[in-house]
Amino acid sequence: MVVTNKEQKPVLKVEDVSKSFPIQKGILRREVARLHAVRNISFDVYPEETIGIVGESGCGKSTLAKTIVKLYNPTQGRIELLGNDIANTKGKKLRSLRKHIQMIFQDPLDSLNPRMTIFDILSEPYKIHGIKLSYDELKSNISNILKTVGVPVAALSRYSHEFSGGQCQRIGIARALTLNPKLLICDEPVSALDVSVQSQVINLFLKLQKEMGLSYVFISHDLTVVRHISDKVLVMYLGEMVEYTDAISLYTTPLHPYTKALLATIPSIEKRGNTEHI
Repeated sequence: MVVTNKEQKPVLKVEDVSKSFPIQKGILRREVARLHAVRNISFDVYPEETIGIVGESGCGKSTLAKTIVKLYNPTQGRIELLGNDIANTKGKKLRSLRKHIQMIFQDPLDSLNPRMTIFDILSEPYKIHGIKLSYDELKSNISNILKTVGVPVAALSRYSHEFSGGQCQRIGIARALTLNPKLLICDEPVSALDVSVQSQVINLFLKLQKEMGLSYVFISHDLTVVRHISDKVLVMYLGEMVEYTDAISLYTTPLHPYTKALLATIPSIEKRGNTEHI
């Protein structure tokens, strides 16, 4: 974890961001109401900093993540990436900015195309962004990325169904790293993995952050995981931010009743039978 230097400029700045969806009825699909999934969320992410976002399923965490990377357009608010307002940016400029922000999804198997080899999957970001490399240069870059995440280079000619969930998530992380981003949005990246594999992937995230200077927005319902990896933690409830503070303060002196209720659900080491893996 890092001590934030406020003289640095934030990698990501989220200001008063909300996202709602229309509820439609009838043949003409007339809007009769709106579902407010995310309301008035604000936070900053500084270089090499990790912001953890926690809350129960359905509280709006994943919607917020998809809004930050502009898979959804925000209903209101401002999202700045490296000083650029991506909430109101389109076309080539948005594509150029997206090289600096990548997303890692919850289900490692579903996030990889089963009809493409690992080489093709990891080559795709270069093609999308028009980065022209020779075959040898491309293979060298991809091989180095695979080594960085702990996957054998021999995997390049194989398909995603030939790998375990943990290996597929490492490949997903490798894909996110191909364009040397500054920020990774991690949407429940270990929740689909076995507990023993979770610890390995979390330690990989910490290693990559130190070696590559990455910043993370790390979304999880597992407060133990978030405590281990985060510098600050944002707690969401019914689409709203109810508490936002540094990780130590949140776990030692929580202020909001909902935060206290979440922390009360964490099993103690005794209850887990001394099987703490992180």
